[in-house]
Amino acid sequence: MPAVYTGLEQLLEHSHPWIRRQRLGLLCNPASVDRHYVHARDRINQRFPGQLKALYSPQHGFFAEKQDNMVESGHLTDAVSGLPVYSLYGETRIPTAEMLAPIDVLLVDLQDVGTRVYTFIYTMSYCLEAARDHGLKVLVLDRPNPINGRQIEGNLLNPAWASFVGRYALPMRHGLTMGELARLFNDHCGIGAQLDVVAMLGWRRAMWFHDTGLPWVAPSPNMPTPATAAVYPGQVIWEGTSLSEGRGTTLPFELCGAPDLDIDTIGAHLAAEDLPGVVLRPGLFEPTSGKHAQRPCRGYQLHITDRDQYKPYLTSLKLLQAILRHPPESWAWKSPPYEYEFEKRPIDLILGDGDVRRQIEGLADLTALERQWQEALEVYWDTCRPSLIYD
Repeated sequence: MPAVYTGLEQLLEHSHPWIRRQRLGLLCNPASVDRHYVHARDRINQRFPGQLKALYSPQHGFFAEKQDNMVESGHLTDAVSGLPVYSLYGETRIPTAEMLAPIDVLLVDLQDVGTRVYTFIYTMSYCLEAARDHGLKVLVLDRPNPINGRQIEGNLLNPAWASFVGRYALPMRHGLTMGELARLFNDHCGIGAQLDVVAMLGWRRAMWFHDTGLPWVAPSPNMPTPATAAVYPGQVIWEGTSLSEGRGTTLPFELCGAPDLDIDTIGAHLAAEDLPGVVLRPGLFEPTSGKHAQRPCRGYQLHITDRDQYKPYLTSLKLLQAILRHPPESWAWKSPPYEYEFEKRPIDLILGDGDVRRQIEGLADLTALERQWQEALEVYWDTCRPSLIYD
């Protein structure tokens, strides 16, 4: 299996000019490990003794223990290192001057999942802005995009629907690594921080996570495997509805449904749709927590049969439209708040444009709608080219 070495491992091997005699901070969580499952905080302390002064955590907490959206984590002291851990998903999502006072260089070592709405990338963007304002440097230790860096999909975010699940005009499946996103945000989007990226060794854009030879550690509680990441660009839409997205089961996002879903009638509509690379297997599941907890839900499990043909966003939009043709009595769009937005519908924030939801409700031809997005996707990818690091 090809060996990919992460930005963390490259930093440990080769160091970086910005590290020498500087006070370091580290934005991290449990997925910030080397190939031997040793945490970045421990490896950096070993390699640069006495220089690591503070830790920072994104959504879901330093231990990725917080289950759901808008479940905040507090500041704490790391029992292993004795360092302060500043939460960037609690009283604030933007690092304050006080939080940044102990450091000169912020290291960012987070595992993204390749989807616009995953908030770690926006925590990174806020850190870039704060570093610019307070005269610090940011060094991103790059990690793979687990659903490859070649395929992109979906509509671009409409700036009118910007939120903490979408700050910039990315498609739902963005095709970039954390380091490439940092360069895009910093240069194209005009943040202008002192930024550098420690690139991976051996990563190629066509790679899926299992091609890398790296260990997977869940970056958030409901992202247990790379298979979850593969369906997430589509299945995340259920967070904006009354349907269970599989939280409270062993297969979050791979499952979706509700107690009164008419899967027989919905299945008849889906049979006429072109859904390449995936099988939507009808079944029954019972969440232990979250939506419809302790109630049997009728719905679907997604089984990817050809990952290169599978279109996660279009697949889930077509399933959504089939459900809207025969909605269960329990059906509703989820009401605000959602990720600190208190007025706009969560589904519109997730889709990145209220017009997409309206077209789905109006039973628009979604395949034709997808074709309409292609020109904007080509422009997006041309915009990304100066920020690309690999291939």
